[in-house]
Amino acid sequence: MKNKTLAVWLTLLAGPLGLHRVYLHKRFDAISWLLLLPTLTGAYGVLRASDIGLDDHLSWVLIPWIGLSVAASSLTAIVYGLMETEKWNARFNPKQPVECKTGATGWLTIGGVIAALLLGATVLLSSIAFGFQRYFEYQAEDAPGIAPALELKKSAG
Repeated sequence: MKNKTLAVWLTLLAGPLGLHRVYLHKRFDAISWLLLLPTLTGAYGVLRASDIGLDDHLSWVLIPWIGLSVAASSLTAIVYGLMETEKWNARFNPKQPVECKTGATGWLTIGGVIAALLLGATVLLSSIAFGFQRYFEYQAEDAPGIAPALELKKSAG
């Protein structure tokens, strides 16, 4: 029997690695691998940034992927937590009665949904802010090189 509260917290804490899918579906399937790919890509970006520094163009492209993976897992945890008991049991506990308590929503489940909402929103907005910050910093660094090229076009035309 699959417990909804355990699934919510497992999705929140280990969702970017796809481990919640192993709990819910008893196998490491294609979606688990697809969840693992952006997580590892983002982790590589973090390691690359710590070794080379944030001036590395590739690292600032890779780092937001881990944030998107965490945000997606948080959204999945919210969906699991807010799923109706009957729907949960029909999907994940098909041999149990529809009113089985393992699909019930308790305070720990609601706490997991709240934590997923806070974590997911924070990580998603941080990833977006980081990506845009690095983009505009590189644009500002390239601006002195762009200005003389524009002057040449004006004088030629």
